[in-house]
Amino acid sequence: MSRINKIAEKAALANRKLLIPYLVAGDPNLETTSAIMHKLVGQGADIIELGIPFSDPSSDGPIIQRGVERALAKGTTLKQVLGLVAEFRKTDTNTGIVLMGYLNPIETMGYKAFAEAASSAGVDGVLTVDLPPMEADELNAMMRAVEVDTIFLVAPTTREERVASITEHCSGYLYYVSLKGVTGAALTDFGSVTTNINKLRERTQLPIVIGFGIKDAESAAAMGRLADGVIIGSALVEKIALLADQVEHESELLTDTIRVISEAREALDKLV
Repeated sequence: MSRINKIAEKAALANRKLLIPYLVAGDPNLETTSAIMHKLVGQGADIIELGIPFSDPSSDGPIIQRGVERALAKGTTLKQVLGLVAEFRKTDTNTGIVLMGYLNPIETMGYKAFAEAASSAGVDGVLTVDLPPMEADELNAMMRAVEVDTIFLVAPTTREERVASITEHCSGYLYYVSLKGVTGAALTDFGSVTTNINKLRERTQLPIVIGFGIKDAESAAAMGRLADGVIIGSALVEKIALLADQVEHESELLTDTIRVISEAREALDKLV
């Protein structure tokens, strides 16, 4: 059983919603990313999604794109991101870590080399935004061979036949995109989210988590009522943008940066 499966199973038994923050690795620098990761765990994060910086983040909105630009300006590479995870694992073997990004850096490294390096570093899952499930067999096989979950997105516009393919290939959890558009857009149509989540539950036993548009405790609670967990990305990355390039890692500034996560955790726990 993968670490993500264990986390999800434990949460389900406790009737606890999964809380998954997203941040861009290397934004504003790798040292600060590491400090934020540990702080997020302290505020109730179950799994952390780490964005792999890439020069053409086409699925992301302006907030995350700027975070990617800051990370790339520091020269952050995929190998450094894997090194960041390995360092994190020296003191935390319980929190799930998912790498989220685009196919190009993985192809450049090579599927086999990436799979082995990810497993060795302690990565639990990989979500490749621009890799269609029908073309994912080779990478999936490499990741499954080293017991790393492959996670896929389902959007409101995803066709039925593609949903079937996604649920067949997906493991760990299923990421439901709550709205049409890019990250950071506003979430308003709760009715269609409810309908689509119910349809997905007929197709898969995997935990279903909702991302895109969740920016505060209120929206986290609203989506937490419908799904097994929520993902908060742009709201966190927007706060990280306010950090100085060099920051005292135990400062009130860093604590304030991740307050959206602690507030979301509190709101989700009230749903029990």
